[in-house]
Amino acid sequence: MKTVRELTAEINAKRAVLAEIFEKAEQVVDGETRYNLDEKGLEDVRARNAELEALAKELENARMVETLAREVTEKRLPGQQLPLGEQKGQERKMEHKSLGEMFVASKAYQERVRGKDVLIDLPDIDMKTLMSTDAGWAPETRRTGILAEYAVRRPMVADLIPQAQTDQAAVVYMEETTLTNNTAPTAEAGAFPENALAYTERSEAIRKIAAFLPVTDEQLEDVPGIQAIINNRLVLMLALAEENQLLNGNGTAPNLTGLLNKAGVQSQAKGTDTTLDAVYKAMNLVRVNAFAEPTAVIMHPSDFEEIRLTKTVDGIYIWGSPSEAGPARIWGAPLVLTTAISAGTALLGDFQLYAGIWRKRGATIKVSDSHSDYFVNGKQAIRIDERMALTIYRPAAFCKVTGI
Repeated sequence: MKTVRELTAEINAKRAVLAEIFEKAEQVVDGETRYNLDEKGLEDVRARNAELEALAKELENARMVETLAREVTEKRLPGQQLPLGEQKGQERKMEHKSLGEMFVASKAYQERVRGKDVLIDLPDIDMKTLMSTDAGWAPETRRTGILAEYAVRRPMVADLIPQAQTDQAAVVYMEETTLTNNTAPTAEAGAFPENALAYTERSEAIRKIAAFLPVTDEQLEDVPGIQAIINNRLVLMLALAEENQLLNGNGTAPNLTGLLNKAGVQSQAKGTDTTLDAVYKAMNLVRVNAFAEPTAVIMHPSDFEEIRLTKTVDGIYIWGSPSEAGPARIWGAPLVLTTAISAGTALLGDFQLYAGIWRKRGATIKVSDSHSDYFVNGKQAIRIDERMALTIYRPAAFCKVTGI
């Protein structure tokens, strides 16, 4: 198997060749960008793109193998903090019951629920009237059990970033802010050149994301209903708010500092370039200025439309036939399409090495009737919250593409 370094170099070389092909074939016809590629040239582009996709998958596997190798050879002391990125695996091992199941099975909930027998008096039926669905016994109508949920996006950004636990009120780390390398050939008895290193302490405070849902006592007694609310909707709403903070948080407490607002994140304006060209230039900024390799591109679905509909001069779709899904990658990097990022702006970078999510605790749910006048009105407040921080270790390893 090739090493990560070998695969990265091969991918970059193939991307550069493909970019050169597009640049030479680019034409503007009636104000629309087209690419002058014949059938042979189009097949060549598709073949090169397929090679890039295969190499990208091979690179992902190589990174996984190297990570597993480090984990096996590492020696950890009891209670030592897990390295960044191992938390997901630990969470899978610890999962036994859902939040809703744990809530319903709790002693406090079981002691609060008291069942009662209900007596129902049926009205007399006038048998002198013709039996019909209008004047007689109406047919019983039952719900199917199907719930058509409100349309919301699927959270995806957190899955790009390694996650870990912390028991601190802030995540503190050191950043190497000075590296002066004067290393050079030195003559016999000559003075050694002097190098310099300097470090700066950085800190990201743990922030809280929270909400509550008012529910009547009667609704709480409907066990399947409360399980569905806790397991699905409240947790989903919390994840959606978290994703918005990861991208767009402005850094003013109690907000996180999101990736799009972190000082030092690079920016590439589209200008007169095509979106494809602008994305490739942004990738090169990350490589040249931060010595990092982009692991993903986040883009609004409306912005990807231009790329997916890109055609040759002959009207052939470059990104694949309309009958095909098309590759979910740009220049070999996985593509994440989400409305969590505003249309007109894309974000790319090395999410694996230079960002981290730290969780003080995951989603926590509590129920109480002590809020406001809830006790006398037979209401309960279901509260959900989490505490977390986002660290961005090398802002230049990320780049925004604007003006799409």
